[in-house]
Amino acid sequence: MRIYHNPNCGTSRTVLGLIREAGIEPEIFLYLKTPPDRDHLTALCARLGLKPRDILRRKGTTLETLGMDEAEMSDSAILEAIVTHPILLERPIVVEGEDARICRPADRVKHFINGEDRSPPAG
Repeated sequence: MRIYHNPNCGTSRTVLGLIREAGIEPEIFLYLKTPPDRDHLTALCARLGLKPRDILRRKGTTLETLGMDEAEMSDSAILEAIVTHPILLERPIVVEGEDARICRPADRVKHFINGEDRSPPAG
């Protein structure tokens, strides 16, 4: 199991705590320290079954904050923005095998740790 983690994010810390409470020690990917490249993000979107626009963080630092207009951006431009400014990546994302989901709210991690919520992710 891997978590795309930002230790400054309360939801991310909560998800990591729930994973550890379940007796699992995940690989922790500190994406702000080691930003994913474009190919990595493309593969992550495919696993999530989402478009680049769907993995954009909507709170805190946003495209608008950085002077970019999301409505005018292609998927390719959004990926480039996330590569350049990894803070734009929604978090936390948990991946296990070919399965992945954005675990916001935090209880969405139950899908991985005890089989709850096996419905497809929204979005």
